[in-house]
Amino acid sequence: MTEARPFPFVTPDPSQPPAEYGELRADHPLIPVVLPTGHHGWVAVSYAAVRQVCTDERFSKNAVTRPDAPKLLPIARGSKSIVTMDPPEHTRMRRLIGRAFTARRVEELRPRVREIAVGLIEAMERTDPPADAVEALAMPLPMTVICELLGVPVDDQAEFRGWSDGFLTVSATAEGAERARAAAHALTGYLRGLIERKRAAPADDLLTGLIDAYEDGNRLDEEELLAFGVTLLVAGYHTTASAISHSLFHLLAHAERYGKLQADPAALASTCAELLRYSQVGGGFGSMRIAVADVTVCGTTVREGEPVIPAFGAANRDPDVFAHPDVLDLDRPAQANLAFGAGTHYCLGAQLARTELETLLELLIDRLPGLKLAVPAEQIEWNTSAAFTRPVRLPIEW
Repeated sequence: MTEARPFPFVTPDPSQPPAEYGELRADHPLIPVVLPTGHHGWVAVSYAAVRQVCTDERFSKNAVTRPDAPKLLPIARGSKSIVTMDPPEHTRMRRLIGRAFTARRVEELRPRVREIAVGLIEAMERTDPPADAVEALAMPLPMTVICELLGVPVDDQAEFRGWSDGFLTVSATAEGAERARAAAHALTGYLRGLIERKRAAPADDLLTGLIDAYEDGNRLDEEELLAFGVTLLVAGYHTTASAISHSLFHLLAHAERYGKLQADPAALASTCAELLRYSQVGGGFGSMRIAVADVTVCGTTVREGEPVIPAFGAANRDPDVFAHPDVLDLDRPAQANLAFGAGTHYCLGAQLARTELETLLELLIDRLPGLKLAVPAEQIEWNTSAAFTRPVRLPIEW
């Protein structure tokens, strides 16, 4: 048994997984760790271990909401949040939400996603290069899409961004935890008022659809609406913004990758899948589970009450599943990866995130054939204090 190590692991290159994942994975599919809270737990790093943690009902998301449970992030409205529910409550909630958040609705959004992305690119083109791709493209595209989907006014988006940034900051200090709680309180307070406005004046948006959604006489109650709204605002914005930032970085860090995609636009979907597999967007902080019974995972026993963090980025680099996993191979055949999780908590917004990434890259390779990084890749500074890492700035020129 390897000694428990402080987690999160420190890595000199945040665009790549920590060295511990590759060094220990073969003999330790679960790595014992000490969390920032001082709690002891595990990080699942092999593909098989991560899949089991995400699909075995003996690993509970709801148990994380207990007052004495270890927490790495503020929990949105306790057990009323879909991300901290277990079946059968999770099943009921997902069915209700699914009636408003359908694949058809996401596909109907594609023209509007394209329109937003075109506007952002044109605004960037009107400036003198270099531009910051994070501020110009990666952040505003998902923020605008999610805000429009929920019916959040444009004038409120800047304030929302500040709250969501604070909400997802990982900190072991009391001051940092208090800032995160304050941001969470502001977010929920804003959303509560938005729900009241939608009840008084229904509109053609997702939040109104959630208010009206019902099945077998059941509707989402006020706290469930509130919790899901916070979850979607934060997750739909931050995860996608980080995925876009990582994808642009990796695509532009080697000029031949961008050129290859330009030469074969038909490979856009598979290229995006490979970029998502390869990128290290999140450390799994929001996906932590707690064992509600003793469970054996890949030969390691997790005791009842112990937390486990599924490291999706590590699982997507498992050589037992992906040939040459540390190579970004744009010719890689399509394979199921864990970029959007697995099991009952597979990301509801996966299709929307893929749509945004594919749409943006399609437009860029068409409109900006000379797009490249404006500085050497090794000079890019990374934000590692948030649950979803991304470059602080990504200078580009065209």
